Amino acid sequence: MQKGNWIWNILVVLAVVVSIAAFALHYQNYVSIKADELKIFSGVYRKNVPLGAVDSLYLVEKFPKMERQSGFSWLAKEKGVFKDSLYGTKTYVFVDDLNQTKIKMVYQDSLVLYWNTADSLETRRWYGLIKEKLAGMNNTLE
Repeated sequence: MQKGNWIWNILVVLAVVVSIAAFALHYQNYVSIKADELKIFSGVYRKNVPLGAVDSLYLVEKFPKMERQSGFSWLAKEKGVFKDSLYGTKTYVFVDDLNQTKIKMVYQDSLVLYWNTADSLETRRWYGLIKEKLAGMNNTLE
């Protein structure tokens, strides 16, 4: 047995552990509303949106063609920062299931956030909760 083998074994185990941890962190979106701010994160991607800055809120089936600036796709998941091909605006995407309805949130005049959860009922619950919060803030939406 060679002396250097244990180093390679530790590196392989460490690589597997890091890969599993990265997968677990990106597996789903973690969403919360605290102090009139929507907080959403998935792994290294995170976004805080002040609800007072929301211009419009929609439920959409599809989103437009976009160019990925950073992020990843895996099966029906899409996460990262994109550039809208039509308008050239920065778009944040936290989609757990491309086949489900997505929430489109436009804020600060031109920033766009698409997101959903793997459960369509949970996505609709979040949509209703945000609409309710915005109505309570006297925020007029399109």
